Amino acid sequence: MTKKNLGDTVLGWFVVREGDDDESEGAKEDHDDERGLESEAAEAPPRPRVAPQTTRKPPPPVPDAHAPPSLRLAGTLPPVAAGAPTDARVFEQVFQSAQISSEAQGRVDRTLSLLQSLPGETPKETRKQIVEASLRAFGIPIDAIIETAAEEIQALEAYIQHAERQTQSVLIDANTQIDKLSSQIAEIKKLMELQLKTQQGVVKASNEQKLRVQTVLEFFGQEAVARVVEQSPKLVAPK
Repeated sequence: MTKKNLGDTVLGWFVVREGDDDESEGAKEDHDDERGLESEAAEAPPRPRVAPQTTRKPPPPVPDAHAPPSLRLAGTLPPVAAGAPTDARVFEQVFQSAQISSEAQGRVDRTLSLLQSLPGETPKETRKQIVEASLRAFGIPIDAIIETAAEEIQALEAYIQHAERQTQSVLIDANTQIDKLSSQIAEIKKLMELQLKTQQGVVKASNEQKLRVQTVLEFFGQEAVARVVEQSPKLVAPK
């Protein structure tokens, strides 16, 4: 494999930051001798796009049978509940699901600590020599650290895709519920409009009937009507 092709393959394991074009080129050169990553990187599929919609409580977590083989984790992945924090405990469970041992994770963390302990102005090549010498002094194989770091990135990518699949399922279900509720709201509004029209009809028809009956009262006169209303226990004088 040419240097350019190897660099392109290895670059697939990195999260590219804004303004890191120069650093990415350096990363390619520094990892020309890292073997075993080419085939794994080539197998990693692109993440599906998720449409912005509403959410609901996701189903209980299960081993992801829908993930492609290269990103299928053996253990149970953490739930992706709306509003739940994504913190160190979540990542620990993700790595456990990927069957990455605590010892292997510790080697990666120890390497990160070594890197962070060095002054930022230290040249990159010097930092690399210092860290590699320190790791060799502790008997920690560098290739094992590289492999574990790549495994962790692969596990995190699997978790991202797992979360996206769960989220997409939740959004589809939520949209279905929204459609049903929208239909119910439309029916309720129709009922309200129909009830108002019916009430208007009741008022109009009742007033017309009142005018018809009022002819009898007008015939007997207001004094007779007032006397009967006052004496009748069934009638209430209008106010």
